[in-house]
Amino acid sequence: MALLEVKNLCVDYPVRGALFRKKRFLHAVNDVSFSLEKAETLGLVGESGCGKSTLGRALVGLVKPASGSIRLEGLEIAGEKHRKNRRSLCGKYQMIFQDPYGSLNPRLTIFETLDEILRLAEKEYNKTQRREIAAKLLVRVGLNEEALDRYPHQFSGGQRQRIGIARSLAAHPAFIVADEPVSALDVSVQASIVNLLDDIRRETGTSFLFIAHDLAVVEHISSRILVMYLGNVVESANSHELIADCRHPYTEALISAIPRVDRAKGKRIVLQGDVPSPLDPPKGCAFHPRCPYATERCRNEKPALTEVSPGHAVACFCPLKK
Repeated sequence: MALLEVKNLCVDYPVRGALFRKKRFLHAVNDVSFSLEKAETLGLVGESGCGKSTLGRALVGLVKPASGSIRLEGLEIAGEKHRKNRRSLCGKYQMIFQDPYGSLNPRLTIFETLDEILRLAEKEYNKTQRREIAAKLLVRVGLNEEALDRYPHQFSGGQRQRIGIARSLAAHPAFIVADEPVSALDVSVQASIVNLLDDIRRETGTSFLFIAHDLAVVEHISSRILVMYLGNVVESANSHELIADCRHPYTEALISAIPRVDRAKGKRIVLQGDVPSPLDPPKGCAFHPRCPYATERCRNEKPALTEVSPGHAVACFCPLKK
């Protein structure tokens, strides 16, 4: 049994319109299904606004799903009627936020930040013992014990993100949603954070949903990758297979954007037009207005995510063949 199973998950945001007008909804996540195994890192990529962060927030209860199922260790945690299950398993899932500057309370010391979690996760320990645990957490993420009595403004962006990682580990989670944890950091710091997360996965058996728009970073850390476009998963596969043998035109364009030493070996694909509004998505395949291979069928029918080879699924009527 998978650690996390997501089936037909949908997340909608109501949009306020003019008085007496029919209520409209922005479909941020549309019928997404996937599973996450223990000690696995699953990558999630796509352009800004495709629904990646909304999906991650829905998994940890920060956004309410409109419909669908989220099962953690076999227990349903989506929806109001399963609130009891979510409360009993709340320590099993945590989140690392994108912004290392805004995700820490500037009024609290680092120990006070970690102790908010430790008071719930380690109820049998007193404050002195919790401080020892907090110190070990900081050492685990590459900081020292002296950081406990300092405030967030006294740290760099990379150090703050390490503190955020330490906070996520304080509750001994089974899985962590890492929402673009390196996008706000210098390139020189990104690799150390990615390697730290991978070390944590190997040593603790924690699973990760790693969200990013940089496919090169996701390929490095993930065993499998989901590609999202306009709230839909359009392709999923083993990370190496996805890069070597992608089948969806959108994935092809993302891969072509990966920086290469010898650009002559790979042609840069520039998509025409802009991402359609999720308030008014196009009929048929959501990608067809920008797809160079679109047919009349693509304009009228929405393709289902279909397996084209073992472990490799694509939502396309004319998947690429290489």
